[in-house]
Amino acid sequence: MLRWRSSPGGNARPTCCGLTLAAVVCSFLHMPTNLAIDDRLLEEALRVGGHRTKKATVTEALEEHIQRRKQLETLELFGQVDVDPGYSYKSGRHRR
Repeated sequence: MLRWRSSPGGNARPTCCGLTLAAVVCSFLHMPTNLAIDDRLLEEALRVGGHRTKKATVTEALEEHIQRRKQLETLELFGQVDVDPGYSYKSGRHRR
């Protein structure tokens, strides 16, 4: 149940279970996750990537994985897009 609690500055803030609403939302958005990751792979990724923490290593690995998958989706479009033979990309390069 949401309640309004006044803060020292006189501003009222919504609370839930004694926590500010921002703290409640933040706790749902940043929930810790336990994963069983191969220690050998994680240690090698730490060394190769030059990261100081396991979190930074896993975060970068996920970002690279997503980027690679998006690249593969783009590659699948090759040969499927119709080309306009009358289009001139050079005509748009003139300075005005």
